[in-house]
Amino acid sequence: SSLGLFQVRLVMKAHSFIRENVPRVLSSVKDKSGTLHIPRISQYLYFLFAPTLIYRDNYPRNPTIRWGYVATKFAQVLGSLFYAYYIFVRLCIPQFRNSSQETFNLRGLVLCIFNSILPGVLILFLVFFAFLHCWLNAFAEMLRFADRMFYK
Repeated sequence: SSLGLFQVRLVMKAHSFIRENVPRVLSSVKDKSGTLHIPRISQYLYFLFAPTLIYRDNYPRNPTIRWGYVATKFAQVLGSLFYAYYIFVRLCIPQFRNSSQETFNLRGLVLCIFNSILPGVLILFLVFFAFLHCWLNAFAEMLRFADRMFYK
């Protein structure tokens, strides 16, 4: 599943890269100008790791990396993982532990589902916070990526 998400991310980034650069190349070929502006490999590699899906040749950059901020964000990711583990162990696993030994009935299934809604929502919020906020902000800081308007 994570490999699939990684592949979707790469396809989206490749689409953005091609969409931004093909018109420039075609217009310079049509004009028969001697200068052909092709992005450097370093610009493409930076784009692959930057937390954005819109390709630009240059992004706004911070002058320094705040390593304390990076450590804080990674600590929050780790804390979110431990909290998700705690939710699974305390709230999810006990709901389904006895269901394999009992005969199937609709009442038991509905109770398991309703008792799993709150832990599921909590885990959804944890995934949102850990990945989309902490993980991406940590990598943005390490890459000195200055445009942090993720939620707009």
